[in-house]
Amino acid sequence: MDLGERLESKINRSDYKILIVDDVVSNVLLLKILLTNEKFQVCTANCGNMCIEQAKAEKPDLILLDVMMPDMSGFDTAVILKKDPATVDIPIIFLTALNNPSDLVHGFQVGANDFLTKPFNKEELVVRVMHQITLVAAKRLIQKQNEELRATIGNRDKMYSVIAHDLRSPMASIRMVLNLVVSSVTSDMVGPELYGLLDQANKESEEVHDLLDNLLKWTKSQTGRLNVVTQDLDLNDIVPGVVDIFQMIAVTKNITLELTHANEPLVVRADNDMLKTVVRNFMSNAIKFSPEGSTIEISMKAEGDFAKVSVRDHGVGIAPERIGNIFHKGETTYGTGGEEGSGLGLQLCADFARKNGGDVMVESTLGEGSTFSVLVPLKK
Repeated sequence: MDLGERLESKINRSDYKILIVDDVVSNVLLLKILLTNEKFQVCTANCGNMCIEQAKAEKPDLILLDVMMPDMSGFDTAVILKKDPATVDIPIIFLTALNNPSDLVHGFQVGANDFLTKPFNKEELVVRVMHQITLVAAKRLIQKQNEELRATIGNRDKMYSVIAHDLRSPMASIRMVLNLVVSSVTSDMVGPELYGLLDQANKESEEVHDLLDNLLKWTKSQTGRLNVVTQDLDLNDIVPGVVDIFQMIAVTKNITLELTHANEPLVVRADNDMLKTVVRNFMSNAIKFSPEGSTIEISMKAEGDFAKVSVRDHGVGIAPERIGNIFHKGETTYGTGGEEGSGLGLQLCADFARKNGGDVMVESTLGEGSTFSVLVPLKK
């Protein structure tokens, strides 16, 4: 049994209304009896104008429409129905004695879903009617599932936003306190075991804060609540500030950060916060996946119509089969110090770069390191 047959078997025919339109009373009565016996709701009309009125008032699920009527032909009636938003989606089966190919073509051009040739038999009538009703039922099911999906996504995004927003502020305070404690004490002062716990808590607070920040921005971006506010920015002023933020974190892993300034102003037209978020995520990942005692190089240069900011590490690298999906396939990864990553940050980087008219790229060799770059349009 295919999907259509399974759906048809579940259809409650009494939930569906059919409008019969014919100027011949005997035809209307016959169709009404046949369809009522099949458990359908039935309403009737005897001309084109009445059909249009009934279609708006009764909101039928299907119209059986006679082609040859005195006041207005079925074809002309269909044209009016298909122009009205209130009736445009109602399927139409034309009832006709015509079998000229040109008439059939014209019928489909004005909105026919099917034809039923007079004289018709009960079996053919029921099959053609059920075919259209099944399509209507399938459409309703899809619409219902889409509404449920939209509601689910809306609730998910709201939950993400609430979680990230409500937790980010207290997490920022915890991170600040732990940064201060770790920078103020030594292993000799509190003992190696306690110092190790404080150092680990400090690292984890950084990761959680960054995750919450990314989650909040990603949710706003996905729901259209994050606007791109572009301005003229010199990367020589922006990038060093982001690098300075990571100096203390790099020291805890004995990693050296080397920043190479551009030889000329690199003025771009971009959103300040989004650009900083991209570079910050690149820096965080570089430190996370670099071994102790290594170096991370940050460089800026003009490349055609774009400014390019690159963050190069000498860490674990990325397997070739993962590179193609690295910016849009969130997956859990682990750094050289056991740091856990969700992959959300790189998705956010790609989204932010493209919202600013740029892009992101990566070059990597497994076991040797990776270079993540963002391209931002230079001011013209």
